[in-house]
Amino acid sequence: MGRPERDADQLHREVRDRLKGADQIYTSGRQRLIEMLDESGRPITIPELLAPHPDVALSSAYRNLAVLEQVGVVSRIVSGGEHARFELAEEVVGDHHHHLICQSCGRVDDFTVPSSVERTIERALAEAASDSSFVAESHRLDLVGTCGACATATGT
Repeated sequence: MGRPERDADQLHREVRDRLKGADQIYTSGRQRLIEMLDESGRPITIPELLAPHPDVALSSAYRNLAVLEQVGVVSRIVSGGEHARFELAEEVVGDHHHHLICQSCGRVDDFTVPSSVERTIERALAEAASDSSFVAESHRLDLVGTCGACATATGT
């Protein structure tokens, strides 16, 4: 599932503002990482992200993604694979979605549910939080299982 179309300038302004609020600078390297994540259209590992861009240093990507994650621009998704995956944060792109996580290969894909289902999930989670005197800010829903490619490969 690809991301909805949006104004690239608006995305960069949002990132710049969040970095500025944390006394950080929106460097050309960070801008390039944002563009690469935006183009990926799904949660992606750093090696996958950098494969088509051999000129981007691995250490620089890790450092910059850590800063972008700290300011809430990038989200890290831990999957069953060797590497965490990264995507632009929902708050930045205005794209609420959930994840399908393959426990065999670690692939992560986005999915959405109909608005009526999302409202039902929200109500159920709000009730669970209230019962525990917990103040929820948001939710994430990850379905963990086996992707089609791995299921086919194993014959399941």
